[in-house]
Amino acid sequence: MRLIRFGNIGEEKPGIQLPNGKRIDVSAFGQDYSEEFFASGGINLLRNWLEENQRTCPEVSDDVRLGPPIKRPSKLVCIGLNYSDHATESNMQLPPEPVVFFKSTTAICGPNDDLIIPKNSTKTDWEVELAVVIGKKASYIEESEAASYIAGYLLHNDYSEREFQLERSGQWVKGKSCDTFAPIGPWLATPDEFSSIDNLRLWLSVNGKMMQDGSSATLVFKVPYLISYLSQFMTLLPGDIISTGTPAGVGLGQKPQPFYLKAGDVIELGIDGLGSSKQTAVSWSQPKN
Repeated sequence: MRLIRFGNIGEEKPGIQLPNGKRIDVSAFGQDYSEEFFASGGINLLRNWLEENQRTCPEVSDDVRLGPPIKRPSKLVCIGLNYSDHATESNMQLPPEPVVFFKSTTAICGPNDDLIIPKNSTKTDWEVELAVVIGKKASYIEESEAASYIAGYLLHNDYSEREFQLERSGQWVKGKSCDTFAPIGPWLATPDEFSSIDNLRLWLSVNGKMMQDGSSATLVFKVPYLISYLSQFMTLLPGDIISTGTPAGVGLGQKPQPFYLKAGDVIELGIDGLGSSKQTAVSWSQPKN
């Protein structure tokens, strides 16, 4: 099942994208895709509801904006340097344990919303990533149990401002949390959509030029390990997102010199089974009162 949310910013409604590409409005189910939805077994309840009600669900036009597939997750946890080729291009050692940082949830936006280049930014960069969504409360779980805690998977572009991230006290969260720096979707795909997630293609292009083209097969720390590992340090709540890292090809690693985004650039990305998204970079402007 593929869960979508659609509508204007802040007014999104829950929907489903069907296997034939048609989108339907499931507002009549009575729940948005929030922490409470996942905690209450909402995916199975929705699946059962659809068996009786799908034919009466209104169709959603392809012209309607897609929002983030999850409503206000409690946290977005990210894993750094989780592909060996990306660690090499970043001139960083492969870590003995996962590198963990957070993105502010205010960075989350729809999959095709504009990327806002932050005020005073000179080094805004891209990172295509596979993200996993937690389906039930997880604390001190074993790796062997992790699969039962997964609600689904998402496409995520982990935008980064490298000067903010690496050159200003080395506190990664500052370079990761700007508005629009976490477009997610177009949909959340439930685990039954995949026979395996261990060999998914991840790709990203800038202005039509392929910059990243990797595979989840080369993840250093796999998804079950990451869920178990993080649960030793924090409680993971239903709807929480874990973004698993990016393969080589980011702007920081370009040769002979780094290449960063500017207004007008078009970024497209995708992952097998998780669809694709497209962002256009725009300059920051003073918000109107």
